[in-house]
Parts: sequence; structure tokens; C-alpha cells
Amino acid sequence: MSTLLVHSQEGTPIHLTTEPQLDGWLSENAQTTKSFVLATRQEGQNVLLIPDLTSGALSSVVCVVDSLDDQWLAGDLAKQLPQGVYQFIGDEALIERAATSYILGAYKYSAYKKTAPIQAKLAISAPKLYKKVSDITAGIYLVRDLVNTPAADMMPQHLAETFIELSEQFGGEFKQFIGDELLEHNYPTIHMVGRASDNKPRLLDLTWGDENAPKLTLVGKGVCFDSGGLDLKPAAGMRNMKKDMGGAAHVLGLAHMIMAANLPVRLRVLVPAVENAVSKNAFRPGDVIVTRKGITVEIDNTDAEGRLVLCDALAEAQAEQPDLLIDFATLTGACRIALGTELPGFYSTDQQIASDIIAEGLELNDPVWQLPLFDQYKALFKSDIADIANCGSTPFGGSITAALYLKEFVEPETTPWLHFDVMAWNVRHLPGRPVGGEGLGLRATFSYLQKRFG
Repeated sequence: MSTLLVHSQEGTPIHLTTEPQLDGWLSENAQTTKSFVLATRQEGQNVLLIPDLTSGALSSVVCVVDSLDDQWLAGDLAKQLPQGVYQFIGDEALIERAATSYILGAYKYSAYKKTAPIQAKLAISAPKLYKKVSDITAGIYLVRDLVNTPAADMMPQHLAETFIELSEQFGGEFKQFIGDELLEHNYPTIHMVGRASDNKPRLLDLTWGDENAPKLTLVGKGVCFDSGGLDLKPAAGMRNMKKDMGGAAHVLGLAHMIMAANLPVRLRVLVPAVENAVSKNAFRPGDVIVTRKGITVEIDNTDAEGRLVLCDALAEAQAEQPDLLIDFATLTGACRIALGTELPGFYSTDQQIASDIIAEGLELNDPVWQLPLFDQYKALFKSDIADIANCGSTPFGGSITAALYLKEFVEPETTPWLHFDVMAWNVRHLPGRPVGGEGLGLRATFSYLQKRFG
């Protein structure tokens, strides 16, 4: 969690205004302040440091933004202010937007490289608002840290350590099945995908909350590095595959938000954690696996491994018939081709839930885009020797066919299911969103969960 957010009533005031409103703000202040701004402001300058003209000390900050409704209006501000403690001036909604974007924009991943620390701390005085901003940004920071960590230090055993830390922090229960234990407990596809690695495959399982509360289950793809297996990726396609556990990072970040907010749910988090490596015992194209659910799957391509590990975890999740089942996965390049890297696609078996989450995303500037579960494409992953193949016979509609594959392992008649196909990575800097690991669609999803269960 960022140490830049403090619970305090003290801080240099930051006034947010638009260009048309700036003159009005100046007219409400002393003539000396207005004269100083008019005399010193340079063209295009949007952050104005206003001194006390008697002492010379900084008395206030004016930040000129395009819109006060923009979620990211203060996303670059932390890196532009001198050392000190600051506080935003405005109503609670404005302060929440500004503070969230401020803290998220201050994020730096510095585990392996020393960087100059940001010295501009942000104070929030209202206890509930402070906790809300703190919990949300801590969840996003967790996602970013997990995804940014190099694969050598973020293998299945390291993901397990994060589960243990969260269970200890919030009073949850954690268990895991490791290596051949997966076969003993009937998780064959997880074992198959991960068996070639020296880092043993695992199913990580966290439960939290009142057993009698509504059941909410999160499943995250935890492929800690994806070489593509025997269908080896080219170098360019493998370069950022440390992020292929981004789905696991997303559900851990979302779980952090849920537990920190003490939502009245029975939460379960399942992550099949593997490394898709190449060795003499790697699974092969043409192999057939009997999954946990009993569906036989022919391996058409070993680089379509995410859906394989997820299908056993989804079958396990479905066994409890949760009231809502959500999975996150960095599943297909096809979704990125369709929507780009900054707009996560998702699928839903419940249209009302889908519409509600879309609305939350629009409200919070955390957009998500619904894609269709077009059943006609199910024929594209038929197999001559097994019930289904693990990928389609054509690259067209690849995100849809992947989602339809996963749908085979849930029971939408009894359990509403959402599947998010996310990038988990910022390829360019945007206000509040530095290049690197990113949590996409999480604020929208959490807001929906709060309104549904809170």
C-alpha cells in the first residue's frame, strides 16, 4: 500500500478548477493572489503553486483540469508537487476521484531499481473516505506489484505466499494442493499443464467470511510464465509473459478490496498456478485429457493452456453452486485485437449483471465491454476423438471460442457466471496509469459487488 496517503486534517489545500472557472476562483481570493497568478503563469501551465507573499511559504495549489468529472483529473499531480502534505478541497465525490487518481498515479515499482521517492503526501480527513480510497488503491497496487514482478520471483510458490499473507491479514482460511497432490484430488488439467516445470503446479484456495452469507467465488488464471509449451511462442510473444498470471493478480486485488470492506459474503478465491514450460514430460499436441468435470479434451495447441487450468478450477468452484462466479484471465490475444489493450472484454450468462457492471464502469471511468457468448461458434472447437478440443479450428472469434470452452465447465442455469479477458498491462503511460501491470475493470466490479451484497 502507498505510504503517500495519510489520515489527517492538515495539509496544503489543492483547489481543482477548469480553465473557464479559473477567473472566478481568482476573483474570490486576495488581489495579491490574482496578480501573482496573472504575472507568473506560463502558457499551458496547469499546476500553480501559490506562495504566502509575506512568508514565502507555499500556501495553496491550483490545478487546472479539463473536467472536474474526470476520474483521472489528478493522475499526474503527485509527481509535480514539492515535498509536503496536501489535501484536496471540494465535495466528497470530487475528493474521492482526485485522491484515487493521485495515489494510483504515484505508483512506482522499485523492487529492483532505485528511484527517487515521491515526497508529496496526500491527506484525507473523513475516516470513511480515507478507508475507501486506501482500500481501493491498495487492491490496485497489489495487482500491479504481482504482475510487475519477474517470473523468477513470481512462480506458483510465490503466489501461495501472497494467499497466505492475505489469509493472515483478514482472517481467512488457506489450503493448497501441490504437484502430484493435484492428481490425488482430481485436478488433472492443472497438473498436466504445470508438470514440465521445476516449479510445481498448485491449486491455491482461500475462503473468508460467514459460511451462511451469499457465496461469491473468484477464479484467476495463474500461469506464472507461458513459454507456449511445445507449441513454443516466438521471442516477441514470450517477452512479457510474466504477466500471464494477471488473472490471478486481479482476483487477489479484488479479494483484498472485498475483505478490507468486510462485505457480507462467503468469499472463495481459487487460482490454478502453473508454469507452462518445455521438458521431456511436457504435454503434447494431440494428447487427450479427462478433466475434473469428466469432459474429455483433445490438445490442439499447448499455447492454449490458460483455459485448461481454468476449467478444473471452474468445475471445483461450480460444485458449491455459488451465488455468483467470476473469473479473470489474460486469456486471448484475440480480445486485444478486438478491443485494444485498455478496454477489457467480458462475457456473462446473466444480462442484468452484465448491464449493471457496464453502468458501474461508465460511472467510474473504469470501462468494460461485453462480448457475446455466441453458441454457434461452439462447433469450431469440436474434436473427432474427444468431447471437445482446447481451441478453435480458426483464429477468428478466438476470444469467443475461449469463453465458450470455459462455459462448458460451469452451470449457468444455477450460477450466474462472468468471464473477464484482460490485458493486465499498460502499454503506454496515461494519467494515473503508469506503464506496466494494471488492474482493469476491478473498480467497476467491486462497486457492483458493494451495491449487490453490501
